[in-house]
Amino acid sequence: MATQHHHDRRPDPITVLGRGRHPLPPGDADLLSTATLVVGARRHLESAPVAAAARRIILGPLAPALDAIAEEAARDGGRTVVLASGDPGFFGIVRALAERFGADRLEVRPDTSSVAEAFARLGLPWDDAVVVSAHGRAPQTAFNVCRAHRKTAVLTAPGAGPAELAAELLRTPDLERRLVVASDLGGPGERVEEVDPAEAAARRWPAVNLVLCLGPSDRPGPMRTLAGAGGAPAGWALPETAFEHRDSMVTKAEVRALVLARLGPRLGELVWDVGAGSGSVAVECARFGAAVIAVEQAADGAARVRANARAHGVDVSVVHGRAPQALAPLPDPDAVFVGGGGSDLPAVVTACAARARRTVVVTLAALDRVPAVREALHAAGMASDGVLLQSSRLAPLPGGVSRLAAVNPVFVLWGRRPARDGEAQP
Repeated sequence: MATQHHHDRRPDPITVLGRGRHPLPPGDADLLSTATLVVGARRHLESAPVAAAARRIILGPLAPALDAIAEEAARDGGRTVVLASGDPGFFGIVRALAERFGADRLEVRPDTSSVAEAFARLGLPWDDAVVVSAHGRAPQTAFNVCRAHRKTAVLTAPGAGPAELAAELLRTPDLERRLVVASDLGGPGERVEEVDPAEAAARRWPAVNLVLCLGPSDRPGPMRTLAGAGGAPAGWALPETAFEHRDSMVTKAEVRALVLARLGPRLGELVWDVGAGSGSVAVECARFGAAVIAVEQAADGAARVRANARAHGVDVSVVHGRAPQALAPLPDPDAVFVGGGGSDLPAVVTACAARARRTVVVTLAALDRVPAVREALHAAGMASDGVLLQSSRLAPLPGGVSRLAAVNPVFVLWGRRPARDGEAQP
């Protein structure tokens, strides 16, 4: 009796070809000539040597295209090629394909990414750039990364293009940014132009573009690790001596540690520091990668915040004004820190809690104001909590011994909006 041997046939790969300004290599052209299904943007399908008999699908909504690829992949003799821009593994279609079909099913042949091409046109390195995509994501994330960092590349999307980005930057006081808009990179209509935010906000732009958001040309983006893009900064809850301040008017390190933990500053978010004083909380939030706007009513205090931000190599937008009036024109924050404790504190907390997307943290010394602050947080739909922090520091005594020196106790109160499904809260 003859023995039958069954061999599992490995399915043909789904090939993803990155298209850029370079000519299609002969091997890729041969692959396209034998494909039975070719998926890609209209401009790619029109310019590629696709076999006449091949079925073509123009990429629009992703779900129908993935279903068609699955159907073709299951058919004997089916051979699928997906055409994509630049490096399709860099904010591209490779992620969706790998999730649906498995990474081992893909054969990816990348071209140069559009971000690399754009920086190359300017002769700039981009190993210190932050890259963010607005495709299928809240555009506010991209806007806030541009506020926080001096070298950012934004892969734009409808509703989050050069005009919308520029309009958001214009709402941010005390911020110096220039925009480079790269349209149709590598294509026949390629255009790369530098504009200021006011000009960019007033113009209509092509649908397909990439925006580089850069700081002043004499202040390149610093080479440093960003929280949310590689880990926490080197040290946090820094000692008070790390900041210029007046008459010890600076949030103490022990208090700042808890404040930062409750604020949860992160890349892509906006934090307000209201009643900023020395700006120690603002600077530390910026060191975690967040965009920060500091509001301070004293002119010398506003100058100190700017000086401390410069000393730590971060950008903090400073508003010289009195809250809550000064808050009205500002973009809505994700988290707010309110320091100080004047008689108008409940009104300030009410204004901040009405606009914060996620969290408000308040520090105060007066017990009498705790109920009003908690009521303001509750009225805004936030769940509130708090703690009284009392700490004593080691202080030297003669003879090489130490004593405990008490630091003034401080109330730390916080309010949080209920988390949406799948959303983490700090």
